[in-house]
Amino acid sequence: MDEKKKVFIVGLDDFNLEKLNHLPESRECEFLPAAKFHEIRGVESFDIPKLLDVADQRIEKAGGIDAIVSYFDFPGTILVPIIAKKYSLPGPSIESVLKCEHKYWSRHEQHKVIPDHIPSFKPFDPFDDNAYEKIGFKPPFWIKPIKSYHSYLAYKINGADDFKESMAEVREHIDYMEKPFFHIIDNYSDPEEFSGMKEKMYAETPIGGHQCTLEGYAFDDEIVVYGIIDSITEEGKSSFARYEYPSSLPQEVQFRMADIAGKVIGQVGLMTSAFNIEFFYNSEANEIYLLEINPRISQSHGDIFEKVHGLSNHHIMLNLALSQRPRPLENEGEFAVAAHFMLRSFKPGIVRNVPAKKKIDALKKKYPDLVIQISVKEGMDLDDLPDYHIDSYSYVLADINLGGEDREDLLEKYKNVVKELAIEIEHK
Repeated sequence: MDEKKKVFIVGLDDFNLEKLNHLPESRECEFLPAAKFHEIRGVESFDIPKLLDVADQRIEKAGGIDAIVSYFDFPGTILVPIIAKKYSLPGPSIESVLKCEHKYWSRHEQHKVIPDHIPSFKPFDPFDDNAYEKIGFKPPFWIKPIKSYHSYLAYKINGADDFKESMAEVREHIDYMEKPFFHIIDNYSDPEEFSGMKEKMYAETPIGGHQCTLEGYAFDDEIVVYGIIDSITEEGKSSFARYEYPSSLPQEVQFRMADIAGKVIGQVGLMTSAFNIEFFYNSEANEIYLLEINPRISQSHGDIFEKVHGLSNHHIMLNLALSQRPRPLENEGEFAVAAHFMLRSFKPGIVRNVPAKKKIDALKKKYPDLVIQISVKEGMDLDDLPDYHIDSYSYVLADINLGGEDREDLLEKYKNVVKELAIEIEHK
């Protein structure tokens, strides 16, 4: 029997390992951690040199490496091309990934090819006391870090008082992600225009409408779109309620998004890589706007792809890393629609009730397709949740994946599951 291919993963965790082991290609692969999940999430700081050193040690101990992948945002996405380059593996270039990850640089590149599909944007130094005046945008507008995930330190600004209040939070926490990110920019990037920036935040004018995420990949100079997922927010809020697949958008709009995606992926030069691109579609103006590019699959979509197609998007990621063309996703799943729901609290508080394992097991027996990850424990203060369970406005109590015969069936199942879970929060 041939020796299995050693596939190293930045951020290996049990949930995604299960998805990888479901793939037909898994019979030929051994999945190993370049970094474990707990080494890149919920950490006090990101030590990039140490992460790379530990990855090297694990690769040497395993006797080599055949592929490197990650389904997680920073530092996962940027460690992949660094490791790929060192070991001469298939993967995107470091610069192409930075052109996606550095949100101001990304907007700069997008403006060259799709200027009509992006908002106005401007970088600023969060420690500049005159930053609000220098931005010059009429509120409302958004401010965001050059690098972030899960909307961390992203705020909607409705006036000078909002900006001042947000800056207090930004100044306290901005170095958490920007410092290690700019360490990579300084050590692996040439353009001084972006590596030497004091501006660690940027502002952009509002875009809105129907939000969705386009998933695709670039391989052998071909750019392929294989799915569009609706990102549905809580009513009157900016936090996501669920990711629902397939998209309800008209086919014509989806084709236009795919065309825009092809232009911008070609511009940043992202090749031999999966990507997901977040878009807004304003139906009243019939306009499409690009929100951001992520040079990876969205692991949040893995289970819902599996429910509809019988194969998760991990198939795309793995085949690209092995320099193989992914096969098309067919409708071979059990369900016509599926969603990843995020059960949230929009107020701080103490967790007073969490379902016991017996209750979860009973729910899974009642709904065999249910996949659930509960983020909280009884007695926990929601403010103590790890950063990847908190955005600027809410707390994620649980991630719940379900499939349905149609949208009505899907939402009814979710409603029943939440009722039976009976998670209780005593609000402060």
